Formats: sequence, structure tokens, C-alpha cells
Amino acid sequence: MSRNLKSGWTRREALRASAGFAGAAMLPVMPTVVWADDKPAIGTWPAGSEGDTVNVAAAVPLTGSYAVQGADELKGWELAVEHINTGHELMKAIAPKVDKGLLGKQVKLLSADSAAKPNNAVQAVQTFINDNKIILMTGSTSSAVAVALNKFAQREKILYVAGISGSNDTTGKDCVRYGFRQNFFGQTAAAAIGPVLLKQFGKGKKAAFMTPDYTYGHTVTKSVNDYLTANGGWEMVTNQVSPLGTQDYSQYLTNIANSGAEFLINVNWGRDAVLSTQQAKQFGLLPKMTLVIPYQIPFLAKEVGPDITEGVFAATDFWWTQEDQYPLAKQFVEAFQAKYGYRPEWGAENSYVSFAHWARMVSEAGSFYPPDVIKQYEKGETIPSLLGDVHYRPEDHQCIRPVVIVRGKAKKDMKNDEDFWEVLEVVPGEGLMQKPDEFGCQLGDYT
Repeated sequence: MSRNLKSGWTRREALRASAGFAGAAMLPVMPTVVWADDKPAIGTWPAGSEGDTVNVAAAVPLTGSYAVQGADELKGWELAVEHINTGHELMKAIAPKVDKGLLGKQVKLLSADSAAKPNNAVQAVQTFINDNKIILMTGSTSSAVAVALNKFAQREKILYVAGISGSNDTTGKDCVRYGFRQNFFGQTAAAAIGPVLLKQFGKGKKAAFMTPDYTYGHTVTKSVNDYLTANGGWEMVTNQVSPLGTQDYSQYLTNIANSGAEFLINVNWGRDAVLSTQQAKQFGLLPKMTLVIPYQIPFLAKEVGPDITEGVFAATDFWWTQEDQYPLAKQFVEAFQAKYGYRPEWGAENSYVSFAHWARMVSEAGSFYPPDVIKQYEKGETIPSLLGDVHYRPEDHQCIRPVVIVRGKAKKDMKNDEDFWEVLEVVPGEGLMQKPDEFGCQLGDYT
């Protein structure tokens, strides 16, 4: 529909008005700007969805401490877009109305390197909005980026689905109407792994935490410590907080060595997790202390080796051996491995499912109009994921989904060179969630 820029009317309104001028010449005329389907323009709508292709964009770390995890996420988004455009059977199992595109249009994925820096991510997405009229943004890996893109999405009125984001704040105090999260986070990780640790090791233990200094680290550490303290009488004897991108952890590890801790709970992420864990081994802290990974880092076991991760308990979003239990997981693992040559980690799983759920919401709403898509999410309907049925909570836009508890395998027990973890339990998500308003979520406006 073309817009009459001089009058501010749509072409349809102009025609209607001209037909009625003769009989209403003396009545005041109050022109209004109205677009397709008589809905006001908002964000990049309708310009971003008028052609035969719609653009979506990912601001994801491809350099820096989180580059390995970011690259894995990007592959998941790429595969999802390919499956949307080809009407792949896995995509149709999650979003049945997708048929070789979305509402008759092909989807194009654009991407930029955020280096896990919020300013970089926002600037990249702003460029995609200006140049490409994107209708969806994604990316994070760093929850600081997720929070920044949440706020940016609400301001620009363009939908945002988070990539990896473990902070409680993403769907807590920093939640927005235009943001959604599929993956698990600090609170759910703590509530899932806490009972396992208490059952395995008992009460009254002393733990040292290693925490990255931003929203993900602080909220995950708080959730895990709160659970272990309240339910098991554990004591945090030290919390060593380090900046993102730390190379030398010796000062932090020295403090831990002198703390009397029996457990080392490492909340660091990406390359920081690899380096801090390897250096803890070199310092002689491992296996003297028991290592716990409350929020599993994709590729950690591969990079530090099974000699370190053997017997380690971790909470995660997904592990590829679940293909033996869930048919959709099997389809995903096979498709991903065929395309990329390795079995997916949970970053790729999360990004694929996030896009598949978005495609479902758009196709069910029958519209790219952002408030329509948001309201489709907010129906809270039961929908498929790779690990069974899930739903989105309308109060905070968090997906209610299971958390997977794994334990590191000994090298002798690995069936192949990617068989690092044994799945111990799949914990239903509903019982792990805090109340919707407990972390201060107030979603904001649709328009």
C-alpha cells in the first residue's frame, strides 16, 4: 500500500475521501496516518515486511572471550532460517504453518560481531534497522548484551529473542514487552542442580565461587548460593569476582586456596571458564576441591578435557545424547551434524528453537505486526521444543522449559570424541521458576 506523503493518508483513504468530498465539503477533515490493515506504523513495520524477503539480524560474539560459543549460536540461527525457507520437517513439527518461508516470504539472516560488548551489539543492530529494516533481532551470549538489546528492542518496537543469557534480570527486572527468552537461567539452574549437590555431598559444606563481574555472573552466583545456604547450610567462604576477559587468575586462585573451601563453583563463561578451570588444575586446587559448573559452558569439556570434567556436575539446556529420548532432538542433531560436521552444543540448540518459536508465533498470528506476534506468545499455549512441550509465561516472556543435569564422563567411558557428559535428569521447568514478579518484571507497552 502506497502512502500519500503530502496528506499523510494511505492511498485507500485518499480514494475514499475524494469520493465523499462532494457531500461533505463543509465538514472539517482530520487526516490520520494509517497503514496496512488500518494499523499504525511501528518499528520497521510495515516497511520491513512489504517485499518478498524479510530480514532478521544477530549481534553475536565472533571474537573475544565468548567467540566459540557465539559461533555455535550463529550456526543454530543459520540452520533455523534454512529450515524455515525450505519447510523442513523439523521446523514444521514446531511451527506447522511454516511452508517454504514465513507468510509467503523468505527469511534472510544478517549478522555482525558484537565481541560480547553491549555498545557494539546495539550499534550493529541500529545499522541493520536503518539499512535493512529488520523485523527481528537476536544475539547475546553475554547477558549484558541481552539486557541492552532488551531495552533497545522496547525503544525501537522491534522484537528481540535472546541468545544465550543466564542472568535472572533478562526476564526479571530488565524484562520488556518486546523481548523473549527460550533458554534456562540462574534461578532455574540453581533450583535444578541444588538438590543434586545436596543429595550427593550432603549439608554444611564450604564453597568458593568464581564470578564474572556482570549481570550473568552476579545473578547466577546469588541464586546458587541462596539455594545451597537456605536448603543445605552451605557456606560461601569466598567469592572471587573477575572482569570479563581475564587472562591470569592466580590472585583469585590464591585466595581460594587459602579459603578452606571444599568446592569450587565456577560461574565464569566462555574462554574465561576455560582459562580459570585450567589454572585451577595447575594450582593444585583440582581435584583437591570438587568442581561444580552450575551453568554449563558449551565446549568447556572439549577445551579443558575429560580429565578435568570427569565427575563434575553441571546444569545445562540440552545435551546431544538426548536424541535417544526425544525424536525432535534426534532430527536436530542429525541435521546440524550433517551441515556443520559436529554435534551441536546447547547454544546452537537454543538459537534454533528460539527462531522456530518465533516462526510459529508469526505464522499462527498470520501477521508480522509486532503487537500481534507478542500477543500470540502471550497466549501461553503449549508448543513443541526439542525436549518436549513448553510454553511462554505471559507475565515475563520466559519460556517454561526443562533443565538438564549432567555429569562429566571419564575418558574411558566416552563412546566417541564428543561424548563428554552423561545426562542424569531432565528436571521439569515449572517447579524451578520463581514467581513472575519476584525479580521485578514489568513488561511495558505494546505501542
